[in-house]
Amino acid sequence: MMQRTTFRVVPMAILSCCLAATPRQATAQAVKIEQSDDRLNVLIGGEPFTAYIFRGHSRPLLFPIIGPHRLNMTRSFPIKMDVPGEAHDHPHQKPMFFAYGSVNGVNFFAESPDCGKTVHDKLLKVESGSERGLIQTENNWVAPDGRIVCTDTRTITFQAVPGGRTIDWVVALHASHGDVTFGDDKHGIMAIRMHPNLQLDNAPEQGVTTANGRAVNSEGVSGRDVFGKRARWIDYWGTIDGHTVGIAIFDHPSNPRHPTWWMARGYGYVAADPFGANAIGGEPPGTGDMTIRNGTTVTFRYLFLFHEGDPNQAQIAEQYRQFAARPSLGGYSE
Repeated sequence: MMQRTTFRVVPMAILSCCLAATPRQATAQAVKIEQSDDRLNVLIGGEPFTAYIFRGHSRPLLFPIIGPHRLNMTRSFPIKMDVPGEAHDHPHQKPMFFAYGSVNGVNFFAESPDCGKTVHDKLLKVESGSERGLIQTENNWVAPDGRIVCTDTRTITFQAVPGGRTIDWVVALHASHGDVTFGDDKHGIMAIRMHPNLQLDNAPEQGVTTANGRAVNSEGVSGRDVFGKRARWIDYWGTIDGHTVGIAIFDHPSNPRHPTWWMARGYGYVAADPFGANAIGGEPPGTGDMTIRNGTTVTFRYLFLFHEGDPNQAQIAEQYRQFAARPSLGGYSE
């Protein structure tokens, strides 16, 4: 019989500000955010870093993401179709996005007529600054029949740190239209599709021949074995254009089900999935289900660090320790 865990979530006010997770003291670099029709362009030190694209897709997303040495850190497909050496599988796996495969039974991860969409509603804040920049938006999670299943307020902060750059996501998901149940599923919730060089596996039949990536998590598990494991952080790294660079993803201790399960694939798709206990963790069916009650909010916080070097050179464990020490921005209790 399916087991379902119901949580009483601690209500919280809509975030009015969000401090970026700054693992180490950095030489300040100004962050400027410029708006165009369908996106917000983020520049660090006067150079392009990323763009928050909030129209034209099934959900808002970030692309491109430029890391150390001005290197593109993610797959470009399907936003850009003509980049050599990239696989064209899983077009719903955009470069960086927040989505989930089972929300009150609606699939908000895949892209087809019977799937839901996360629809940008309004901009709440756009702030440039001498050390960080911030975007805050409201979004509606809309079912195929037009019903709003839930809403979210997301605050995304951008900053330069020594040897890299960070993107700090805080997503406050509101049960604004009734109870919300996240089903035990393997799709989502905080996801990235990495540059093909950071993949663990080549796929010559799909045009990928430059994969040289390696992976490790906070518990010391490495390589393909990171799939389905629970961990506080995960790091993929490899060589792009002669430079060793990587992407670390941090799961904040205040998140539901911390430490999260990781849907970490050899082909470069990586997602933190706090509800995938059965789907990717192998626990009994339904173990990962979570319900938040009408009128309450659950908050998710994840940090992406685009870094130089391998995990030891980038001091990933220490950077995570400092990120984890920052105060909780939400939470829940059983």
